[in-house]
Amino acid sequence: MAEVTRRRTGELVRGVFKILIANPEGLPVKVLLGQLERIVPPTEFENTPYPNHPNVRRYERIVRFSTIGPVKAGWLLKNKGLWSITDEGKKAFEKFPDPEKFKRESDRLYRQWAEKQPLEEVEEPDEEAAEVAITIEEAEESAWSEIEEHLSGMNPYDFQNLVAGLLRGMGYSVSWVAPAGPDKGIDIIAHSDPLGIQGPRIKVQVKRQAQKIDVLGLRSFMALVGDVDVGLFVSMGGFTRDAEDETRSQQGRRIMLVDLRRLFDLWVEHYDHIPETYRRTFALKPVYFLAPEE
Repeated sequence: MAEVTRRRTGELVRGVFKILIANPEGLPVKVLLGQLERIVPPTEFENTPYPNHPNVRRYERIVRFSTIGPVKAGWLLKNKGLWSITDEGKKAFEKFPDPEKFKRESDRLYRQWAEKQPLEEVEEPDEEAAEVAITIEEAEESAWSEIEEHLSGMNPYDFQNLVAGLLRGMGYSVSWVAPAGPDKGIDIIAHSDPLGIQGPRIKVQVKRQAQKIDVLGLRSFMALVGDVDVGLFVSMGGFTRDAEDETRSQQGRRIMLVDLRRLFDLWVEHYDHIPETYRRTFALKPVYFLAPEE
């Protein structure tokens, strides 16, 4: 990638950071790349396809390659196609306005991270290893897109039952699941033992809506959770930053927020213990890739 200089990669990554600073809750990578192209347009070289992959433009791959270092530096997070900037990333963006110095600092932190890995020394990832990593990244994003589409199209009561199945797979005893009818706020009640004698009662609200739950929606749920209860709010659309801050500010009351990505991770973690009836509604099959040495 000799045609792409350190300064140029710094410009691309700073463009990514500029967009993410304006979108602190993160953006899907396809949306992010579309916005990036408007503020940091591709060069003539970046606009060309790879010789062996005529349908793959260099620009998007170069951006992905350029963000490997910032991820390892702790500046950027990638989670199933959702990219977001960390507080450290925001500080770096302000501290190093020059693209080349910004890239050099990212490289330094990458090497610092690499020195702590099992290999004795790891330099910047070579193009071959990076290509494998990017291919896996894109495959994960494609798989997640299909998973998200499947869950988004699920009947609300099927989604509610899926959450109940997950709780059973995690070892909790589900004593009640709300039947079809008016929404009364609590959709599932579970306990840590079959009789509900030990531990607190778990009250669960499940929302399949695409919109994020704001602080008012969260407070409506918390009003239904007693001091001796644990509240679990599962929202397909996730939660606003204010809602998440409200949860962290609670003292003496335990409220847990689970968005779709967290729900998926828990489903995978406990998959083997989830009853077959529930697994059939959201069946998964792992696919293995050769992991690149980092």
